[in-house]
Amino acid sequence: MTVLSRLLTHALPVPLACALLLAGCAVGPDYQRPDAPVSASFKEADSATPAWTGDWKPAEPQDALARADWWIVFGDAQLDALMSEVQISNQNIKAAEAQYRQAVASLQAARAGFFPTVDAQAGASRARGASGSTLNGQSATLGATWEIDVWGRVRRQVESSEASAQASQADLASTLLSTQATLAQSYFLLRVADAQKALLDRTVADYQKSLQLVQNQYAAGTAQRSDVLQSETQLKSAQAQQIDIQITRAQLEHAIAVLVGKPPAALTLAADDFRTAPPRVPAAVPSQLLERRPDIGAAERRMASANAQIGVAQAAYYPTLSLSASGGLTASTLARWMSLPDRIWSIGGGLAGTLFDGGLRSAAKAQAVAAYDQTVANYRQTVLGAFQEVEDNLAAQRLLEQEAVVQNDALRSAREALALVNNRYRAGTAGLLDVLTAQTSAYTAERTALSIAGRQYTAAVVLIKALGGGWHAPGAEAAQAGADQSVSQR
Repeated sequence: MTVLSRLLTHALPVPLACALLLAGCAVGPDYQRPDAPVSASFKEADSATPAWTGDWKPAEPQDALARADWWIVFGDAQLDALMSEVQISNQNIKAAEAQYRQAVASLQAARAGFFPTVDAQAGASRARGASGSTLNGQSATLGATWEIDVWGRVRRQVESSEASAQASQADLASTLLSTQATLAQSYFLLRVADAQKALLDRTVADYQKSLQLVQNQYAAGTAQRSDVLQSETQLKSAQAQQIDIQITRAQLEHAIAVLVGKPPAALTLAADDFRTAPPRVPAAVPSQLLERRPDIGAAERRMASANAQIGVAQAAYYPTLSLSASGGLTASTLARWMSLPDRIWSIGGGLAGTLFDGGLRSAAKAQAVAAYDQTVANYRQTVLGAFQEVEDNLAAQRLLEQEAVVQNDALRSAREALALVNNRYRAGTAGLLDVLTAQTSAYTAERTALSIAGRQYTAAVVLIKALGGGWHAPGAEAAQAGADQSVSQR
């Protein structure tokens, strides 16, 4: 049996046992999640709002679950392809993922405090003394030091780091969800721009026909010069809008390119039809919102982290207990080193504490308590903001449906009025001003209807995001099972 092994076997058990008995406590408050302002139901949800049935998945008790491909409800293959790119190429998501890895590494560093530090040293020396003699020496030692976590400082630090890592994981999920929602909104706005461009193309063609007709009438002496000018004004105004909508579309296409991690010049999206029937998004139970939204999860985990830091600050009031042991071999000559070197060892323990620091520890604890209070306020504000976001978009979903019905009625009336006025104009019982007015009314009504449809899509996307994602597609269970790894198991 070596010197160090005998040392560890016979000398350490008594102080170690005492230390471990003391190590069962952890100073500071144990974490209890504060209450949050939660209502019993959503005010803006009406009887037409579907409940959590069919493909919609109710909240799970963790916010870190994979949220599956919620965008497939829109049934757009181009959007599906863009979503697959954004998850692997978006730089904001990559940055959030790197931040999460930093948090996991910090947790691993905090856990290292549970274990002793072991080091080894070896050396050789040769010196000449005052008497002229030469002194040689060789040595090799192995040492260990261990700070016993008597007051739970290390445990509280690990608790804080673990909660911070979980918050960072939730931040990653929040960044992913937010980026996906931004992409979906930009994509649908681009499709609205496509539809408006197609409408303007048809409108310009109709106005050109009207202008040609008026010019022919003017040449025949049956129309006034003012009629030609009015028709030209109408045409040029529509052409200006036709150009302007291309600016909007180009900017949206550029934004989508950046979201999927490409320079704007590397992405071109062909114009496509715009579907004017967005899905109706069901509302969750209010209490489930606290479990689903990753930003709420991140805020709650930051509360837990700040709460543990109070314990870390409080542990500074107590002395630290450390144990140390070392053992090794030494010899004055190489021959003696090879045959019978001298054995050396040491063992010790110590307490170290601060008697006076000018209020430094008190200030540190007060700072930790204030930081915790701040996270509580931030958490409750995040919850309130989440409920507002849901209520806003539930109201938008419901009222835009009503507005779309009324606007479609207005569009049908405008088209019918235009047809009647055109017939009267050909019969000579209506003037050009009547035709221009009817054309403008029909165009405005159709463009407004397209705008409302775009707002419906935006409200649907934002409502899904506000509810924490959660579109439940086939095969999502497997994705969730692979993603459901708590940081504490790492």
